[in-house]
Amino acid sequence: VSTAHLQLAAFALGTVGWILCTVSMGTVEWRVWHVDNTTVISSGIAWVGIWKVCFISYLHVSPGYKEQFCHKFSGYDSSIPPEIYAAQGLLLIAMCTGLLGLTATVFGLRNVYMGITHKALISRFFLVGGCFYVLASLCVLIPVSWNFYSVTHNQSIAFPPSYYMPASPAAQEAGAAIPIGIVAVILLLLSGTFSLSYR
Repeated sequence: VSTAHLQLAAFALGTVGWILCTVSMGTVEWRVWHVDNTTVISSGIAWVGIWKVCFISYLHVSPGYKEQFCHKFSGYDSSIPPEIYAAQGLLLIAMCTGLLGLTATVFGLRNVYMGITHKALISRFFLVGGCFYVLASLCVLIPVSWNFYSVTHNQSIAFPPSYYMPASPAAQEAGAAIPIGIVAVILLLLSGTFSLSYR
């Protein structure tokens, strides 16, 4: 049992990292757009996520929405930039591989703490778990850095008219999902390193 303290820490950090990965994927604040025209976007701020775009509007812009208007991205919107579609796919992969990493680590820890002395089997579980953690962290790192690059270079998105969004913002900044994703990357990388260090 004394040989697996780092792996127990890997499981704890991996769990938190996996939860943060899931939270960043569901958060709409990937990019915060500041717009000059407040006719439709009443607050002057719109949130661009990887699944939808939202803003506050005091106009009745769509049935069922009187204040917050959200438009979900469809797979047929050619105007949506590739970093958003890449983020959708890579974060789904990160969720799955992170879960597989947690499962492998649980099996390894179970063998250690129940006194099952199959050393090769325990090492394999931690090795597989560590590889899945590292893969998950890379799958989060790519969309987070790509979208952060787009924000820092103030890249525009040619939204269709049905989105009620301007083609480009007056200014934009990184939303809450990006720092959450960065923390998830760090925790998943640490989990992978700890799992792979089992001897």
